[in-house]
Amino acid sequence: MVIVLASTSPYRRELMHRLRLPFEVVAPAVDEARLPGEAPLALALRLAEAKAIEVARRRPDAVVIGSDQVAELDGEPIGKPHTHAAALAQLEQMQGRRLVFHTALAVAAHGRVEADSVPTAVTFRRLSRDALETYLRTDQPYDCAGAAKIESLGIALVERVESDDPTALIGLPLIRLTSMLQTAGIVVLGGGLGN
Repeated sequence: MVIVLASTSPYRRELMHRLRLPFEVVAPAVDEARLPGEAPLALALRLAEAKAIEVARRRPDAVVIGSDQVAELDGEPIGKPHTHAAALAQLEQMQGRRLVFHTALAVAAHGRVEADSVPTAVTFRRLSRDALETYLRTDQPYDCAGAAKIESLGIALVERVESDDPTALIGLPLIRLTSMLQTAGIVVLGGGLGN
């Protein structure tokens, strides 16, 4: 069975390699704009599903994985900063605060779509502007929600991380994905006893 990752994210691609399954990458043609009044969790789920469904229409032979992540602070989404100035503003706003990163996941297979989300609560340290500038110049996390690249030097930004899945914060919750793939007929580790 062909597995397709509906994402151009290098972080998600790297995480998929951990499962040791062959997969293809197809860029989803999905408008990622937030709908008026849309909550961060709803936005993440809608986009993950839309990515999986859009690519599954082009690849009906495949098991298609879509994912999206939206950070939430005070009920509002914190997106990818794209620029140095925006990243610095985000990090300053997050000082000493607790954010929830909603990492949504959708698997489209056999004409059905299963979707779920894995939340990760992250408490950020209070750091000087110089420390934040050093981090931004080193990691350049302009393509990461909240400018927090936890898998790199961004780990020094945080005081605490709470999640059921350590890969969720990086962008693809592999624990949940493994279960969803099994439902779609793909067993990551063969020879195990089923439930």
